[in-house]
Amino acid sequence: MTASTQPTPSGETANPAADAQAKAERARALRDTLGQFATGVTVVTALNAQGEPVGMTVNSFNSVSLDPALILWSIDRGCMSYPAYTEGEYFAVHVLKGDQQNVSNLFAGRGADKFGQVKWHKGANGVPQLDDCAATFQCRRVQNIEGGDHTILLGEVVEFSAAGGEPLVFHCGQYRALAGQ
Repeated sequence: MTASTQPTPSGETANPAADAQAKAERARALRDTLGQFATGVTVVTALNAQGEPVGMTVNSFNSVSLDPALILWSIDRGCMSYPAYTEGEYFAVHVLKGDQQNVSNLFAGRGADKFGQVKWHKGANGVPQLDDCAATFQCRRVQNIEGGDHTILLGEVVEFSAAGGEPLVFHCGQYRALAGQ
């Protein structure tokens, strides 16, 4: 499928309902096309202003630099825990293992007592650190970069560890396993 994200030459049509439907269809097509890119799955944790742990599933994680050690990820501006990440000083990124789909699903949801259902401990600077992940990066937030309906968070890695293991992979809206060698 090929879809354009460019506006029509005349702008919007005289039918706002049709414009809204076309915009939604283009957004769905773009999301499906972006889904062709396989990603790892992470959970990002932090503390909110009340000192309570928050966490969310994220697949926009990426390395930026080795010197200084920098990573990035992005968050939807409408996310309920947005202030905890964009105003807080520290966060942690946890790379999930292939057998941690339940952890990904838990932190992708809303309202549940997420931290009551997983093993975790306080990591560097008190930030929640999930146990038994493939890798963990404790980070200091250094910059927020506005990007459309999301904010990109740039973090300096202050501590990291790797336990290894097969990663949890997401592709075309589904969890996947890496093919054996």
